[in-house]
Amino acid sequence: MNILYITHFLNGLLMIGMPIGLAFYLTRRFKQDWRLFWIGAGTFIISQVVHIPFNALVSPVFNQFAFIALPVMVQTLISAIFLGLSAGLFEELSRYAMYRWIAKGARSWGKGLLAGAGHGGAEAIILGVLALYAYIQFVGLRYADLTAILPGGQLDAARAQISAYWSEPLYLSLLGALERLFAIPVQLACSLLVLQTFTRKQFWWTGLAILLHTLVDAVSVIAVKANIPALGIEGIVGIFAIVSLAIIFALRRREPVEVEIPDQPITMPEFSPKPVEETNENLDKTRYQ
Repeated sequence: MNILYITHFLNGLLMIGMPIGLAFYLTRRFKQDWRLFWIGAGTFIISQVVHIPFNALVSPVFNQFAFIALPVMVQTLISAIFLGLSAGLFEELSRYAMYRWIAKGARSWGKGLLAGAGHGGAEAIILGVLALYAYIQFVGLRYADLTAILPGGQLDAARAQISAYWSEPLYLSLLGALERLFAIPVQLACSLLVLQTFTRKQFWWTGLAILLHTLVDAVSVIAVKANIPALGIEGIVGIFAIVSLAIIFALRRREPVEVEIPDQPITMPEFSPKPVEETNENLDKTRYQ
């Protein structure tokens, strides 16, 4: 049996399982429910509903004015900055909106991590589902009669893709999970950076999150266009993951103690006045002088 049957499936499963496992840990560690995780996940999805059409709309216009007179390296740099900045702006500003209007009570380190796990987790889960969907397709197509499924003009390309999928090196079949393992700390760090805008009352922290997000995406785009091997690209992302972990622990603060207020009303001790004997002396004490 080809071991890739296991590793390709495991790749998609890990991409889905890692953020869910992280959410289980954070909810138990900080005694939170899953609400913040789902809010973070919804924030990511909403940001992409705007971000993806924006890139699809602007990229052709951007390419139409290709920097013909500029060197290819400069064109690549400008394109990478554009793609990185658009991702940083849409995702981090949506995270800012989340903290300001939706998750107003999320003002602690643990809650910031849980919201970030939802944001980065939604991305990992979506990519994991797509990886498993591709796995099911390639399993079904491996020994299928392609001539009965595809038109003749697509046969050669389809056969090449199927052959490449089932013959790639073992480590490449798990690369998606490795990438998500490195990307999630970046998402957690960005979540905490934006949170500082509200805990420290300084908006430049959100700008710092945008800068970090832009830098990670732009460098990744440049690495891909420079034909750096896949493991080299993941090594670069791994460096950003280490930097992000340093940011996460540098921003760590003591968790506030949440005091539970009992639902039952507080009972006051009964007061029964002591009767006063009506003597001439006591009556004289009650008169106004």
